[in-house]
Amino acid sequence: MRTALTAVVLILIAVLAGLTLSQAIRIATAPGDPDTAAPSGWETSVLATGLEIPWSLALLPDGSMLITERPGRIRYFDAAGELMEQPLLTLPQVEHRGEGGLLGIALHPDFENSPYMYVYYTYIRGTALANRVSRFTLSGLQPGNEELILDNIPGASIHNGGRIRFGPDGYLYITTGDAAHPELSQSPDSLAGKILRVADDGGIPADNPFSGSPVYSLGHRHPQGLAWDAEGRFWSTEHGPVARDELNLIHAGLNYGWPVITGDETMSSMEAPVLQSGRNTWAPSGMAYHDGALYFAGLRGQSLYRVNLDNDMTIERHLAGEFGRLRDVVSAPDGTLYLLTSNRDGRGSPVGEDDRLIRITIPGSSNSP
Repeated sequence: MRTALTAVVLILIAVLAGLTLSQAIRIATAPGDPDTAAPSGWETSVLATGLEIPWSLALLPDGSMLITERPGRIRYFDAAGELMEQPLLTLPQVEHRGEGGLLGIALHPDFENSPYMYVYYTYIRGTALANRVSRFTLSGLQPGNEELILDNIPGASIHNGGRIRFGPDGYLYITTGDAAHPELSQSPDSLAGKILRVADDGGIPADNPFSGSPVYSLGHRHPQGLAWDAEGRFWSTEHGPVARDELNLIHAGLNYGWPVITGDETMSSMEAPVLQSGRNTWAPSGMAYHDGALYFAGLRGQSLYRVNLDNDMTIERHLAGEFGRLRDVVSAPDGTLYLLTSNRDGRGSPVGEDDRLIRITIPGSSNSP
């Protein structure tokens, strides 16, 4: 149980970080972070070791996997359970600086007929950092030439966003960070601090909320997770400042507040999160829907968080500290979950096997959509 002295210390830290006194008090007195052990019956196994700052994972139709490493490599994990020693593809144009580098990866939803893999990465544009989304054909294990999908997304050594996923509508959704310039998140003319939506060839969908623009929602700080549940609702995880991490329910054209509001603050023209971490830090990254719940990976939280959509949005914390920092979680068609660790990113405490690909088997779980 937290003492009054601890609360005072938390308030002072928050005030020194630039918050108002009322904001600091709300953080210091917010509900505590859930602390739950892995449920009985969960089976975890390490499938691959020695990865270098893996960031995102994509499942191929045959059960093999593609894994991005932030320095600019795509690794191949075959269906037999072996990690190919040499990278499938190395991108020399990737600029691995701070939180930037080779980040998200996604496969075309009709991969068998349109064998494209899509990647999000940081590069140098002139004298500044920027991000882009490109695609490559993948015939067998031979990547084709790079095709640009979306370019000149503001970049920085922090807050690049980077998650890309195809939605149920067949469009590609892209998270971007504020690139260390919070005011850009509120500008509909900037691609920073947004969730973007484009066609598989980079075209702008006619029903996007801002005509001729890839912007789908705005007011984001550093979103890193995207998922759709069984009802088709669209969710995103987002890093907050001094804790106050968020789980947001995303709708086209809405403003999610950063930097005007955050955490439990409200404003009539802006959307508050469905859940927020209060004084605690999840540092939420990749997210997946699985069997009636959202699962998201926690970096500083060093946990796999489970949000029960069928039970009043209760949140559970699993695998706390067992594998260190977690970057991505993916749900396979057979009900298996796959995790990537991020202990070699300069903010963790790596062990000899890091970074790792981990499988979680949950007995009795059903397939995700």
